[in-house]
Amino acid sequence: MITVVFNQKGGVGKSTITVNLAAIAARRGLRTLVVDLDPQANTTRYLLGETAETAEPTLAEFFDQTLNFKLNPRSTEEFVLPTAHENLALLAGHGALEELQGKLESRYKIFKLREALRELAAQFDRIYIDTPPALNFYTRSALIAARWCLIPYDCDEFARRALLQLLETLEEVRADHNPELQLAGIVVNQFQSRATLPRQAVDELAAQGLPVLSPYLSSSVKVKESHQKSLPLVALEPGHRLAQEFAALFEAIEARTAG
Repeated sequence: MITVVFNQKGGVGKSTITVNLAAIAARRGLRTLVVDLDPQANTTRYLLGETAETAEPTLAEFFDQTLNFKLNPRSTEEFVLPTAHENLALLAGHGALEELQGKLESRYKIFKLREALRELAAQFDRIYIDTPPALNFYTRSALIAARWCLIPYDCDEFARRALLQLLETLEEVRADHNPELQLAGIVVNQFQSRATLPRQAVDELAAQGLPVLSPYLSSSVKVKESHQKSLPLVALEPGHRLAQEFAALFEAIEARTAG
């Protein structure tokens, strides 16, 4: 099952959601792969810590290989890196992805990620793709490769206005390239239960018939500690409220996407 975490807006928690759902899947005994398509490589640093700076090969090298014919190219498997967490592997992001983007787009390499993940499908039970905060070559590649899409939503007025555009993008990709792509749900992130406006914003989405997933993810400083220590919440402090919310959210997503 391939799931992309997608939102063109930055700061909505894509990397945090990707890593923590993947870590929970791995803890459940599911062979799990995380794909970091963001040139900022925050997901890679979250999972690898200090070793992220020297990790190789990365997705930048994978995509560069698609642009240049080589007699002995690396197999897709060779780009999969282990992490310190059992059952959890990574296709690492790198800053060089940014400069490769124009060449990849002009050479129409948009299906290369889908091909690569299909090659790896037998080795993994769950694949989670983290995307850049933009609608570009990498996000379109991810949407073409995925079966399910999760949209993080941070109860912000700008996020609400952008949501319809995101849904239109999903429809466009489904119609043009990937008829199997479906919206798994909207993940409410950084939710403040005592504030009126966030509650109203979420209620409006539900009233429109959109699949708002429950539970909502609370706003917590524990996330920053998790990033700093390069430990998903389920590894850092599994009893923490937010870790338990992630676990319940994982189960909700599994139930929604079963079959």
